[in-house]
Amino acid sequence: MARFHYTGRHRSGKRSGTISAATKREALEKLRTEGIRTTEIQEVQESLLTKEITIGNPVKLQHLVIYLRQFATLLKAGVSVVESTKILAAQTESKALKKALLDIEQELREGNPLSFAAAKHSKIFSAMYINMIKAGEAGGNMDETLERLAVHFEKQHHTRKKIVAALSYPAVIGALAIIVVIFLLVAVVPTFVDMFSNLGGELPGITKFVLHVSAWVQSFWWLLILLSLAITLLFMVLKNNRQTKYYLDYALLKIPIFGKLLQKGAIARFSRTLSSLFASSVPILQALAIVEKVVENEVLAKVIRESRDSLEKGQSLTEAMKNHWAFPPLVTQMIAIGEETGSLDAMLSKIADFYEQEVEHSTDQLKSLIEPLMIILLAALVGTIVTAIMVPMFEIFNQVG
Repeated sequence: MARFHYTGRHRSGKRSGTISAATKREALEKLRTEGIRTTEIQEVQESLLTKEITIGNPVKLQHLVIYLRQFATLLKAGVSVVESTKILAAQTESKALKKALLDIEQELREGNPLSFAAAKHSKIFSAMYINMIKAGEAGGNMDETLERLAVHFEKQHHTRKKIVAALSYPAVIGALAIIVVIFLLVAVVPTFVDMFSNLGGELPGITKFVLHVSAWVQSFWWLLILLSLAITLLFMVLKNNRQTKYYLDYALLKIPIFGKLLQKGAIARFSRTLSSLFASSVPILQALAIVEKVVENEVLAKVIRESRDSLEKGQSLTEAMKNHWAFPPLVTQMIAIGEETGSLDAMLSKIADFYEQEVEHSTDQLKSLIEPLMIILLAALVGTIVTAIMVPMFEIFNQVG
């Protein structure tokens, strides 16, 4: 959506400012509706320096959850959707959400439905949100739909935080270990080189090895930086390609210990999202198409695509899942029971509850296991360098003695 700067007159006096619209004509229509007679209007050209750059969703999840909770409360209290949106835009702490809600309010006042208005802000409101709102509008139970969305995002956020915390700890300790080792090799070890050369005789093997590594790091430090940047760039490029992302996700799921955690998190996300969509009366094929994008794992996404194809052919939802290692028998059996008994949303919710608890237990166990292992690794690396320096020092003291 473009932004236009305008100057005009209102019955209250001269007006100027900016307005968001898809086209110049639409901007003029909006201003005319507000009673502003435009004398000048031009599109604001945003440069890279002035444009707001966002990565991912520009609205924090806690702000979105608060918005959903308050929206549901206002609707239950009998406040209209338009007035609720106006109130929430005025009190939200998120600038991006405030801007989006003000645009949505304008769309609502023009007679457009909430789902249509929200779809114009796809960076903030996901396909899941839009489709559930559309279903809520059709069913006349918007307040229940908003409550369900809030619960969904809260649980998803909690599970994601647990997984990120479990994976971040070894990454941070590993990065710290690398920094400490490089510091010792570049700043500490070279100070002893002249002393060891004056010592004469044969240096211990461990000392020779550390000195060679230190010399290499000092000479080719730039290569380490380039290699790190190249690996990061290659990972980002591969991740954006569906085929290569499939193999990356496959490899991640096969990593010992961590792979199981990622698999449980992905299954929890899949079942929680599908349960929420199905409970909101979103058509199952449409729900599966949304879940395919939300699951954030191409291995599971491929199976979900196959399951959707299976449903289109009149077969069971679990046809593709039960033959794939990424979906444990517990998941496929409970989904099959849900299909047979007509309680698929309830079964999916139970699967999500189970795997969210599994993620919580697994992350707690991982932390207690990884913490001592990482400390031992850091101590071993630093200890090797210190030993390489101290052994020749002891020989010097023995010679002096």
